[in-house]
Amino acid sequence: MKSLVFLLAILLGTAHAAEPVQTYRNPILYADYSDPDVIRSGDDYWLVASSFHFSPGLPVLRSKDLVHWTIAGHVLPRLPFDPAYDMVPPYTLTDSTSKPVTGQRYARGVWAPSLRAHAGKFYVYWATPDEGIFMSTANHPAGPWSAPVAVVAGPGYEDPCPFWDDDGKAYLVHSKVGAGPLILHAMSADGTRVLDAGRTIVEDKVNLPTLEGPKVYKRNGYYYIFAPIGGVGHGPQAVLRARRIDGPYEARKVLLPGNGIEGPHQGGWVETPSGQGWFIHFNRTGAFGRVAHLQPVVWKDDWPEMGQAGLPVLEGPVPDTGRRAPADRLQDSDEFAAPVLGLQWSWNHNPDDAHWSLAQRPGYLRLQANEAKYLVGARNVLTQILQGPASEITTRLELQGLGERQRAGLVLFGVGVPWVGVVHEDGKDYVTVANGGVETRVGKVDGKAIVLRAAVAEDQTVRFSYARDGSADFHAAGTPVKLAPFSWWKGSRPAVFTWIKGDTDAPREGGGPRPIVRDYVDVDWFRVTRSGR
Repeated sequence: MKSLVFLLAILLGTAHAAEPVQTYRNPILYADYSDPDVIRSGDDYWLVASSFHFSPGLPVLRSKDLVHWTIAGHVLPRLPFDPAYDMVPPYTLTDSTSKPVTGQRYARGVWAPSLRAHAGKFYVYWATPDEGIFMSTANHPAGPWSAPVAVVAGPGYEDPCPFWDDDGKAYLVHSKVGAGPLILHAMSADGTRVLDAGRTIVEDKVNLPTLEGPKVYKRNGYYYIFAPIGGVGHGPQAVLRARRIDGPYEARKVLLPGNGIEGPHQGGWVETPSGQGWFIHFNRTGAFGRVAHLQPVVWKDDWPEMGQAGLPVLEGPVPDTGRRAPADRLQDSDEFAAPVLGLQWSWNHNPDDAHWSLAQRPGYLRLQANEAKYLVGARNVLTQILQGPASEITTRLELQGLGERQRAGLVLFGVGVPWVGVVHEDGKDYVTVANGGVETRVGKVDGKAIVLRAAVAEDQTVRFSYARDGSADFHAAGTPVKLAPFSWWKGSRPAVFTWIKGDTDAPREGGGPRPIVRDYVDVDWFRVTRSGR
């Protein structure tokens, strides 16, 4: 018996020793979670990111291992900063242009948030470039979050980060629109207001050009500011340190472009319970937006070293979090069976709640069209983040509610707004593709439902197709379309839409839900299949 136990022990030990080291691959989030910040609370990791003009705004993601993430909530149910986020006509933007965006606030909204835990609460700070610096608090990162408070009012600010020192004093560091310099304010202990006009603590346009995205930490008696330099496309990550929070600061570049990663910067540093350091940053990838990468961090002589000898790693051992990797993943597909929208969804700007419903026909999303000159001026375009390196998005639409000149379909929402859908004219429904505002009919709809598909490839092209209801035979709809490399600081986003093409942009009607009896489309389901990893 002892020999058998000994043999089993050897075999089990050998099997355990032969287990492969679990690894991760970058990007950890092949999705547009730009300007990420991250903290740990207990066994959970929480991440926030820029959301710009999409509503609800400021997503909060949760992870157990820093590699696998799921959407936990949003800080902002709506964007309350200005009526322009409701889209107030007239507009200057068209489906064939990327600017100007007067009256629409494309690329504005929530910029570069910072997430912190302090005194039993969670705090998030962000800037809107036209309205000021705001903050909200919560007892739990998944929410609910308090209504936003203006900490610094007025235009021209970006990328705020709060800091509470060991003596209880509070500070706020931020940049200015245009990237630099870094400004320090004394702040009230509750974090709701600054106590002074602020003063410049870092400005060096030669050695620290395009200085933005500061994140403030304290370690071993040093104050550190992690800050990207050199711009979104090709800049490195810098770290500044000082013995006083107001400086003077010395600086080092700690993560350089390399290994195919052109701009590895702007993010947050976090430690696991075992003391491992990690840095989550973004890298611009064209139509997929700015995707999130994970880099190891070690400290030498009180300076952080990131990646492998200062270059980004493409893969490596998973973080030592004390947990095996869970099956968490970002939400995407939706059967619209729940009474509320899934957390993966955000509207393009604030929705007009009078013109959409999940309750009127349970199991369907009903969208009512408004009149607009262009799709970029249509209300209630419902979007989610595109996931790479390749995705196939398919949706089924029921068309019995379409009105004259109404369009409804599936779009990769971004500059040029390429879409496949149905145009209802003269009592008939036509399968149509469009790009840059130019529409092309590719077929006639038989029946009152259609299935639409968008296949996004790793080369950042989209191939549209359609199938008659009940058929698995998909027909190509036009030729492949190259997606815009960058769209109002965001990647392209799969979305469902409807609008009535007209000569004017209708004002927002407002009000709460009401019966929708005409000019609508019913979205039965929305299904996403990812591939390539």
